[in-house]
Amino acid sequence: MNRTLGCSLLMLPLMFGTGAGLSQPARAQNVVAEDPYDWAKKMFDSTEHNFGVVARGSEVTHRFRIKNLYKEDVQISTVSTTCGCTTPQFDRDAVKTGGELYVTITMDTNKFQHQKNSTVTVQFAQPRFAEVRIPVEVYIRSDVVLTPGSINFGAVAAGTKTDRSIEIAYAGRANWQITKVITGDPNVEAKVVQTARDNVSQVGYRLDVSLLPGTPVGNLRKQMTLVTDDATGGEIPVIVQARVEGDVTITPSIVQLGTVGPGSDTTKTVLLRSNKPFVIEKVECDSNRQAFRMPALGKEAKPVHVLSLAFTAPTQIGPFTEKFIVTIAGRPEPLYFTAQGTIAGAPAAQAARP
Repeated sequence: MNRTLGCSLLMLPLMFGTGAGLSQPARAQNVVAEDPYDWAKKMFDSTEHNFGVVARGSEVTHRFRIKNLYKEDVQISTVSTTCGCTTPQFDRDAVKTGGELYVTITMDTNKFQHQKNSTVTVQFAQPRFAEVRIPVEVYIRSDVVLTPGSINFGAVAAGTKTDRSIEIAYAGRANWQITKVITGDPNVEAKVVQTARDNVSQVGYRLDVSLLPGTPVGNLRKQMTLVTDDATGGEIPVIVQARVEGDVTITPSIVQLGTVGPGSDTTKTVLLRSNKPFVIEKVECDSNRQAFRMPALGKEAKPVHVLSLAFTAPTQIGPFTEKFIVTIAGRPEPLYFTAQGTIAGAPAAQAARP
């Protein structure tokens, strides 16, 4: 590994998409060459979703990923639904080739029950009008209620054990049982404890969930499953989410350089934060390209450090990625972050000529 001084930044690993490199412009197609509507549909990671059987009151959301496969910028104009049980949210800004947009849908499991079908319609404004219709369905049980609707640990310090619980109420068979809990993640432990049973129709359980100390830094969102003795629809999904923060966090974890010309200059800012003062000993690049420069680091211990990263684009055309290594005084392991972008166009010196 070659480490070049005067190059700085940092990436903490995230469990939710750490940002793949941008697609090469040469591989992207023109939208004009595509079918009027099919071009938009090709960008979706999926164009339908079935939530299955869920409990009343449970959190039910799904995120559709849309990746720009084309040379032109892509922008969503509106997202609508055919049922009041479905609420959409979407990214409104245009993205360039290789960029991603997201449409998130949430089903209302409090006001609605039983089978609900909805169509989510996504309309695009750029590079030209197109419409993609996505069928969504769910069956909301009226006999099982979760309070609250998910396990949300919120912000959790890395290396700590954190506990949360939700209540499960059932109305139906007197002998109804939850037989097993499947967490779907080795860093999540869970058990159910029976809290009520009236031998007529009411059964109560408490779901106790623990986030273990070894959970990696980053965002966690998993679906655990409660297995019941119901003959049909015997599995009840429960969302578990957390944001695990390290002793030092870096924002942004992936620095977006955008599309820049060869030899052009840009500066990006990175923040390092901790709940106690710390000293940055050095920041290094993983390569010897020497595309980044930054001021000398001070030796003052502070809870927040601001790194101003000066970047001069190399002459090689195409995707560009650099990994950074940050050494913290007293910390046995370094921290990492990346910068990424695309080098395109004529060199800055040539572009300036009349």
